[in-house]
Parts: sequence; structure tokens; C-alpha cells
Amino acid sequence: MQKKIIDFSRYSSIKIGPKVEVNIIENGDIIPKNSFIVGRACNLLISPTPPSISMLGKDFDYIKEYDDILEVGASVATGRLLSYVKKNNIKGLEFISHLPGSIGGMVAMNAGVKEYETFNILSSLKTDDRWIDTKDISHGYRYANLPGVVTAVRFKIQRGFDTRLQNTLSKLRKNQPKNPSAGSTFKNPKGEYAGRLIEAVGLKGKQIGGMAFSSVHANFLVNLGGGRYSEAIELIELAKDKVEAKYGIRLEEEIKIVSIKYKALKESISV
Repeated sequence: MQKKIIDFSRYSSIKIGPKVEVNIIENGDIIPKNSFIVGRACNLLISPTPPSISMLGKDFDYIKEYDDILEVGASVATGRLLSYVKKNNIKGLEFISHLPGSIGGMVAMNAGVKEYETFNILSSLKTDDRWIDTKDISHGYRYANLPGVVTAVRFKIQRGFDTRLQNTLSKLRKNQPKNPSAGSTFKNPKGEYAGRLIEAVGLKGKQIGGMAFSSVHANFLVNLGGGRYSEAIELIELAKDKVEAKYGIRLEEEIKIVSIKYKALKESISV
């Protein structure tokens, strides 16, 4: 297994993190146990003391069609997959427009927008060298209880890419801030919006050091320049405490916090 030094203060979308030696996994490698699998680091907040980190390598970066199946390696970028399905007139994945990250992370989070979610169209996934039907995997809003590290997925091909739908769903992401971030900080509670709750407790635009809840969209934790992990954690905990105190709702992170010490480290794969 090869190893590579990655500077997450440059590689991650939120521009926070240490330089870390990362395991690069290819076909035939044994995936290390208790290692956090990272894709394109688009929803990560990595602490100065992370656990072991691994990444899927180029062997898992492929797209192929056979019969009525579209098979995609887990390290394929969402943007590459969108270009492919649009070019080949395949419908169902219009919602990944402007969705950053990799396919593996998209599956792990059941990523989507509105009623359009990954598991709605996913037919099976590969983990531990076996294919599993997605109907046998517990999943829901922004989560999937995966039995292991996803290395590939399959979709049933239906023709008719819907450009109008793509444009409509893309507009829903146009209000996202331009500063470096890790996407939505919190999941939306049932019947509510995390951004509205954060704004209602006076934290929209709240800044600690180089980090802030965006003045554009309160549910985005943004790096205004030189932001630090500790500042981000302070804002996250502040929002959870204030929202719970006022509304009795405990916000749950959508962002993945990669730390040996932090209690929110629950997932084994990220985008």
C-alpha cells in the first residue's frame, strides 16, 4: 500500500487541517481497520490530531456501462459523473449538479437536494468485494448505515437526461457562500431549517477568529482567512447550545469532524 503526505489546509474545501500521511488504497490492498476513509474532503473538518486516514486510489476512479447498468468507482468525482450522464443521456442524476465530492461520499451521506437523494436511484453498492442490494441497507436523510467501505456503485440506466430539472435544482445551490466551507454544518431538523434556527438565535454572521457562520447562509461555517479547527468547534458548540436552549432542538452535525477526541466522529467515509 502506498502512502502520500496531504496538506488538508490546502486540500480540504474548508481549508483547515494538518499535513498527514495518508494510505492510498488500490485493488488488492487490505483496507486498514479504524482508518477514516476520505474522498475529496468537501464535508470535513479535520483536527490537528486526526485518526489514521486512507483514500481510494486511481483503481476506483472509473465509469463503465454494460447491459442496462452504469457502474461507477467510489473515487469518481461527482462533476465527472454528471458530465458523463449528461453526455450519454442518462437520467436520474441531475441533482448532483454543483454537488462537490466523490461518489463514495455521496453514497455514505445519501447526499441530495429536496426529495432527490442518492438512494432513490442507487441499485447496489460494492463493499468488501461483494455487491449488496441497496434495499438491504438502512438509510435516510443524510445518512446510510453502510456495512463497510464502498468501493463501487451501480445504477440502472434510464435514458432522458432532464436539463430543465438540472437547472432548477442547481438554482437551489446558488445562495451558497463563496468562502471556503464544508457545506451545510448541520442537518435540517424534521420540519425545520438549521439555517433559520441559527439565524433566529442571533448567530448569522457570528465570527470567532477566522471562522464564522456565513452572513449569506447561516448554516454554512466559512473560513474567512486563517480559520482554525478550535474556532470552528467553538462556533458549532455555541450554535447547538443556543438553539437547544431556545427551541429545545439539539442540532446534529452534517459536517464530519475527524478527530480522535471529538465525540461526533461517527462515520467511516466522507466526501
